[in-house]
Amino acid sequence: MADRWFETVSVAQQRAHKRLPKSVYGALIAGSQKGLSSHDNEHSFDQLGFAPHIAGLPRERSMEVTVMGQTMSMPVIISPTGVQAVHPDGEVAVARAAANRGVAMGLSSFASKSIEEVTAVNSQVFFQMYWSGDRDTMIRRLERARAAQAKGIIVTLDWSFSNGRDWGSPWIPEKLDLKAMVKLAPEALSRPRWLWSFARSGKLPDLTTPNMAEPGTKAPTFFGAYYEWMQSSLPTWEDVAWLRSQWNGPFMVKGVSRIDDAKRVVDLGATTLSVSNHGGNNLDGTPAPIRSLPAIVDAVGSEIEVILDGGVRRGSDVVKALALGARAVMIGRAYLWGLAANGQGGVENVLDILRSGIDSTLIAVGKASVGELDRGDVVAPADFYRTLGAN
Repeated sequence: MADRWFETVSVAQQRAHKRLPKSVYGALIAGSQKGLSSHDNEHSFDQLGFAPHIAGLPRERSMEVTVMGQTMSMPVIISPTGVQAVHPDGEVAVARAAANRGVAMGLSSFASKSIEEVTAVNSQVFFQMYWSGDRDTMIRRLERARAAQAKGIIVTLDWSFSNGRDWGSPWIPEKLDLKAMVKLAPEALSRPRWLWSFARSGKLPDLTTPNMAEPGTKAPTFFGAYYEWMQSSLPTWEDVAWLRSQWNGPFMVKGVSRIDDAKRVVDLGATTLSVSNHGGNNLDGTPAPIRSLPAIVDAVGSEIEVILDGGVRRGSDVVKALALGARAVMIGRAYLWGLAANGQGGVENVLDILRSGIDSTLIAVGKASVGELDRGDVVAPADFYRTLGAN
């Protein structure tokens, strides 16, 4: 509907804020500790400028890229995010939107929809895993992803046990039993449109994680899955290499911010790495990925696909990341705002905003394709970049 269309991701966020219960919106804001990293992720892009041309600009532009063996219409990938209580259709709505706009989707192990439901509506799905459970359990999850025809695996390593937020963390129930519903009732009743969307679907917000279920067992709650992860041994590089050996296909390691770690990712045979700090939800004070990106690209970019995850809100942000060496970006909060604002149509709206922004920026910097972008297109302060873990 025309009245649900929004012009920017910022407007989508404003609408999500008005639509969602306080605790749900608070979970999406996320960030850890003081929020230094989550703030830097987004606002570091503001410190980067462009060096535009004024004539001889390209009449046609191409945004097509290939990442993890998948050709996409633009260099934007849906980042895997956990249980989505922002809309009844959750990840299925996101998957449909991504398919309609020709981009790939990362699906979280902690998603509220199963991998089978999601791959049924989008053929370009990467399944995300944490180092959770024993090796036999992880092999079964890989086999399930393979059977569902996932096109690649994303191993998320940029999430430690950092917790607590200076502005307070929202209360999230273990399950929506009567006690929880009574406690949450004032919040839900204050957001009637959100409540009505679930009532109309005949479903309560789903706090289970079907992709973490063992064969023949009931899907654990989010906190049940979280507990399994917390009780699992911390992975060694040998563990990650073993997991890579179990998957004969594209394999991304997500969470790199240091050059020495990037080299280890190359050594274990990964096809792709994501420069990321888990959206600022990991160790607070970790620099924004866009600051660390160029040094990592210089170190390993000729040996592995490098993408960026964190802080992207505009098409011009995508162009900045590509000019600094990323092959593509992943978006998280941006599409969740769209999903909250208008379901599948809201996610498509966000992707259209990014596409339009990429296109107009390409015109201004005089490039006919995203593959032509280079660092000369970007202006950065002298103290902007960070080089971590250099030998």
